[in-house]
Amino acid sequence: MSCFLFVGIAGIAQEVEFTEYELDNGLDVILHQDNTAPVVTVGVMYHVGAKDEEAGRSGFAHFFEHLLFEGTENIERGKWFDIVAANGGSNNANTTQDRTYYYETFPSNNLELGLWMESERMLQPVINKIGVDTQNEVVKEEKRSRIDNAPYGKIIYSTGINKYVFNKHPYKNSVIGTMEDLDAAELDEFKAFFKKYYGATNATLVVAGDIEVDETKKMISKYFAEIPAGNEVERVDIKEEPITETITATEYDSNIQIPAKLFVYRTPSMKDKDAYVLEMISSILTDGRSSRMYRKMVDEDKVALQVLAFPRSQEDYGTYVMGALALGETPLDTLATSMDEEIAKLKNELISEKEYQKLQNKFENRFVNSNSSIQGIASSLATYSVLYGDTDLINEEIEIYRDITREDIKRVANEYLNKNQRLELDYLPESAKE
Repeated sequence: MSCFLFVGIAGIAQEVEFTEYELDNGLDVILHQDNTAPVVTVGVMYHVGAKDEEAGRSGFAHFFEHLLFEGTENIERGKWFDIVAANGGSNNANTTQDRTYYYETFPSNNLELGLWMESERMLQPVINKIGVDTQNEVVKEEKRSRIDNAPYGKIIYSTGINKYVFNKHPYKNSVIGTMEDLDAAELDEFKAFFKKYYGATNATLVVAGDIEVDETKKMISKYFAEIPAGNEVERVDIKEEPITETITATEYDSNIQIPAKLFVYRTPSMKDKDAYVLEMISSILTDGRSSRMYRKMVDEDKVALQVLAFPRSQEDYGTYVMGALALGETPLDTLATSMDEEIAKLKNELISEKEYQKLQNKFENRFVNSNSSIQGIASSLATYSVLYGDTDLINEEIEIYRDITREDIKRVANEYLNKNQRLELDYLPESAKE
């Protein structure tokens, strides 16, 4: 058995063993063997996301997440999900600013089927007008249900945030894109996007679960070795000027009655230690009922109905969104003052040893839980390889959190959480315009 437990000083952590190698065509392969349950996940992560799209063609990366379930030379149109379900499996895909990830989870005796299907997707998907038109409608409906018609959708999906925080970097665009851009795109542009980003050199294949490594390697060679390498992808390299003056903005949402006040900070790359510290800061301030802002604003002062936080780590820059929903007639300025008081405390005083220990335990638990399922392990292995360039982080990342000191938390609060470095957003009901 390749997965074993060891007891560390700070509790129980799980060591994830894996084998990593590269095919001649440049495809990265990561294998994790765990024979405790008869399931296997096959995942492929492509290093392409919304930030790689050309101007005027937003939404392409996310569109492909849908389009590549349409069918292939050997998988009839509309049959992908039927094949997976008929063989006891489940599948899905998701897209971020930085990458696109497809995966299937099967009973382990269907490993070969999963490998064949993903090789078909990479080698010879059918990209035609009927598929593009069909998925265009699907994406429009997704945008309507998740963003346009969902309460606080523009906060949750950042469409009402990133355009203010980023000037030059394509992170300013939303992952789902605009419908105008997708409607205007020609079929040849979709084919060109596939050719540019979906080659073997821009992909990482992960197989995790009830496998035998040598046998799996043979199957992978059979299905993936002949796939063309594809182009060397040029990475986005756009530097943003620091934010030096407060940005103020107002967004309206026809789906809400309760206004919110948000502070949004631009943060460093997910690979930067300070990004990890900011995650801890977010936990201290707004994570759960025992967080500082919840206790103060919801429980004690009763000015907020709820506090919220979205720390988003990304490859080039992240964002840290914090905010509160007003209770009753509470003015948004009152929420802002209250949030600033909590930020000031973090800047001026070290958190207590007790709070620090609680924080460490919380991140330890989160780390263990993220690798408690085969699907979670597969996703983690792919993410660490593709976005961090360090697959070993699946075992070592917890050490980064453990090494964060109370002094680091104070230092990072002082470095990033400043009024002149943020967006202050009033998020109001549509009726407030009148």
